[in-house]
Amino acid sequence: MKIKHLTLLAALACGYSASAQKGKPLFPDQPGMVSYTFRSSLSKDAAATLDTIKALKITDMEFSSLFGKTAPELRKLLDERGIKCSSFGVGYEDALNKTQEVGNNAKALGASYVRVAWVPHKGPFTLEMAEKTVADFNKIGKQLKDEFGLTFCYHNHGYEFEKHGDGTLMDYIIQKTDPKYVSFELDMLWTFFPGQDPAALINKYPDRFKLMHMKDLKKGITGNLSGGTPVENDVALGTGQIDIPAVLKAARKAGLKHYYIEDESPSYARQVPQSIAYLKSLKY
Repeated sequence: MKIKHLTLLAALACGYSASAQKGKPLFPDQPGMVSYTFRSSLSKDAAATLDTIKALKITDMEFSSLFGKTAPELRKLLDERGIKCSSFGVGYEDALNKTQEVGNNAKALGASYVRVAWVPHKGPFTLEMAEKTVADFNKIGKQLKDEFGLTFCYHNHGYEFEKHGDGTLMDYIIQKTDPKYVSFELDMLWTFFPGQDPAALINKYPDRFKLMHMKDLKKGITGNLSGGTPVENDVALGTGQIDIPAVLKAARKAGLKHYYIEDESPSYARQVPQSIAYLKSLKY
């Protein structure tokens, strides 16, 4: 952990010194972080890992696991370091069948959002699957809003962009879910990978997206509708194929609330500081 901590800080310092440019910052805030980026080290030593995250000046996180702790135990570690959990990610089945438990954990963590990032399915995603998804999401979202004051979000993962009518099944899900109870978290990579334009999707539904996962796709990789790609294809922001500034401009205009870096790559210790420095370098 200590070695990775030093690697992170050294790379961060180099990134900042190289990124000074004139102009108005496009991304003036410190980004948030998805716990999945640090999943291995959080499972081994949550306190030390959160110290590293604090050293990166990260104060906003989305947790997709409790890492063997209770929600109050994890909240205590976060509070001690001035870090807030703004979003709590859970599995589809837990959100649907353990909504009360999910809501209680989210509130204990201090989260405002509950997020689901995968709809269980086999083979291509179909209209029938999308119809069930819409019904389930409306049910989950209503209960979380009415009983806990939480906002339910769905995080796209690529397979939802199967063609449907003049659009895609992702369009169908967005259009058919109740905006009072269902919002969305846009994942840059999992919008771009199936051949879509992340900025255009935000512009099309500016009131539906509240959260964002910021990640980039390695150059030369061809996408598809599978919803999967090797983790090594996650690269530092600004070094891949995605037009990050265009996506951020659309997101800023739409008023998205939280922007989380997610880096699934085994090279995250090197890439996370590069991504932070890149975001700080962006100017209008």
